[in-house]
Amino acid sequence: QVQLVESGGGLVQAGGSLRLSCAASGSISGINRMGWYRQAPGKQRDLVAFISRVGTTNYADSVKGRFTISRDNAKNMVFLQMNSLKPEDTAVYYCNTDGYVGGWYKNDYWGQGTQVTVSS
Repeated sequence: QVQLVESGGGLVQAGGSLRLSCAASGSISGINRMGWYRQAPGKQRDLVAFISRVGTTNYADSVKGRFTISRDNAKNMVFLQMNSLKPEDTAVYYCNTDGYVGGWYKNDYWGQGTQVTVSS
């Protein structure tokens, strides 16, 4: 059983900051890619950022320069520092990871999501 537990969401004014955390636990190993996605009401789930085990990062154009993804490999955790937040960043943010469970690889383990609301 694998669990991804997110925390750190909340309500913030435009221009403010939040830091999201996600911890992967259970019988998962060999995690390479950890990332964050977000889904606004009535919209599809989109990639925000991901980071590889060796620290290679990729960001959606809409968050470049404002968000920073990082990870702690020893603790199987990934973080998302969000600065200069805008109302359009309002969404449910989901943690995503790949990994091996019982020798089987999957690339789509998901957390339950954490709500981020940015008021104007």
